[in-house]
Amino acid sequence: MKLWREWMFPRLMDMSVRGNAELQTLRARTLDQSHGRILELGFGTGLNLFHYPAAVNRIVAVDPNPGMAVLARKRIAETGIDVEHHQVTAEELPFDASSFDSVVCTLTLCSIPRVEDSLAEVRRVLKPGGQFLFFEHGRHPEVRVSRWQDRLNPWWGRIFDGCNINRDMRRLVQGSGLALTALENPILKSTPRSIGYCYLGRAVRET
Repeated sequence: MKLWREWMFPRLMDMSVRGNAELQTLRARTLDQSHGRILELGFGTGLNLFHYPAAVNRIVAVDPNPGMAVLARKRIAETGIDVEHHQVTAEELPFDASSFDSVVCTLTLCSIPRVEDSLAEVRRVLKPGGQFLFFEHGRHPEVRVSRWQDRLNPWWGRIFDGCNINRDMRRLVQGSGLALTALENPILKSTPRSIGYCYLGRAVRET
């Protein structure tokens, strides 16, 4: 299990998503508004590094999988962005309250076991007025599709390291106490609807 999670799975995921032009476009759109002191949840293999605005030269990143960090080192060196990397879970962030201007995550909330706790942590570490920028996949609004998502989800999670395809990301973000200021559902033409229904959004900590 450890071999799969820390060696095979990081390489499989990196190979499957790095060449997907649709995903890279949505990553760039998500990160375009990031500024100030930035925290990235689910840093993974560092694919987001190429999509930060030019003014960004330092980020704080968290990811619990040491196998992901091994693959990320080359990308960190290529971009020249200073990455303060923490191998911790998103449910218990080791940072002071109100210490970040932006928290970002892409294709991450789907695989966090206690996702509500992680969003509570996002709100805690954001400064008042700070923003949460996210690009995720999750529950489809059509009942016919969402039923298939529910059927497939247990098997999908076992293969893809705890990934869930049926989480309602709008509901989760709104339930975190953050104010949702923008949300769209871009279509991934190259991906089946059961695993490719997307949420691209921005939420703000108001107080």
